[in-house]
Amino acid sequence: ATSDENEPLPEFDDDEAEVKKDNEEADKFLQKAEQLREQIRQMESQIGDDRRARYVEQVENDNNNNDDDDDDDDDDTPKKKSLKGKRVLILGANGRLGSMITRYLLRTHGSEIKEAVAAVHFVGQATTRGYGRLSYEVGAEDGVGTIGSAWSSEDERNASFEFDPETMGGYHLNKLRIVEVELLDPVQVQTITEDVDAIIYCATDFDGNRPKAVASLNAAFLFRAIANPTKGRVEIEGLRNCLEGLTATLSDQRWKEQRRMAKYVGESAAEVAAASNTSTSTKKPTDPTQFVLVSTCPDAFGNFETPFGEFNGMKRQGEKLVLDEFPSLSYSVLQMGKFDDNFVQEGQELQFADAEEDTVVVDGVICAARTEENVKKAEQKRINRRDAARAAVDALLNEDIEGKKVQVYTKVGVTDIW
Repeated sequence: ATSDENEPLPEFDDDEAEVKKDNEEADKFLQKAEQLREQIRQMESQIGDDRRARYVEQVENDNNNNDDDDDDDDDDTPKKKSLKGKRVLILGANGRLGSMITRYLLRTHGSEIKEAVAAVHFVGQATTRGYGRLSYEVGAEDGVGTIGSAWSSEDERNASFEFDPETMGGYHLNKLRIVEVELLDPVQVQTITEDVDAIIYCATDFDGNRPKAVASLNAAFLFRAIANPTKGRVEIEGLRNCLEGLTATLSDQRWKEQRRMAKYVGESAAEVAAASNTSTSTKKPTDPTQFVLVSTCPDAFGNFETPFGEFNGMKRQGEKLVLDEFPSLSYSVLQMGKFDDNFVQEGQELQFADAEEDTVVVDGVICAARTEENVKKAEQKRINRRDAARAAVDALLNEDIEGKKVQVYTKVGVTDIW
């Protein structure tokens, strides 16, 4: 070992007072640093709130800047429901009522809606049956038509129609899209409900109160009833598929809105949803009612027993689905009076009455109960189909009946049910 290795280490001045003083100063710096960090966090939070508020204000301005520029009403005036820029889906559009609903929607709101989607319900395999009624109602056949002679080639013999702007200019057929769907197939229903803002549901398995398989000897409906009796009912399982599809697409719209907002304010979508309280609904006062179910008054038809249940009971079960099982959707349930196009004139004032509870549960199944009082009164609510179509479309914008189940009619006459 060298002499350097044996030398003692240098001694340092271990003044306790000096060390204590240094520790106190270090603690002060730490406290000051923590205070600065807390101030920074508060500033970032405030900046986030301000940016979020500016973003919400910007979105609201973007949604409203297409409103009437000449509207000089006071800012405190309540906003009314509107179909401006909305996509409306009509389910059962190839039926008599559904085709009239499509026509009325296009003729009265065609200039403002984004799109009217007419869904043609089919069973088993798609078919062109039923398109004739829809084509007639929307005016697709009002153009300039041509058809070849019987002895001409097949292409020349086929009838064709060209758009006539003078006649068809106000029909707004450019806003109409037709889709085919098997309502008992959840995947197909999920597809057609994507990006939809509102639904009018008037699809049915019945002609009057009799199944179409019986009323019109519809082979497809009859085959389904025999070969696959558990496939479901348009009034219940088909309706549920549509409600689930609409709920999913509206939830997806909310998520996209939250992601868009999160990107703007620099936070996560979950934090934005919690802070802005938009995780449950983004429905604005100007948005239309999201789901309109067209049903029937209890006194419109007698009961008809089917392997799936009796007619009025199935209607009540469908109504209960809308009222109780999908609370996130805004809705209106319209119990239409009996359709009478022969003796009830169209264009009459719509009348509304609160729907009465008329159901009983038998062996766990909801059934309709015809009251003795209605039978004794021998009265029956009636309505022309064109007025029923008007009521269904107007229900999208009618705040007075949103969230309610109401009876709709234009005339009360003597019942034909005994």
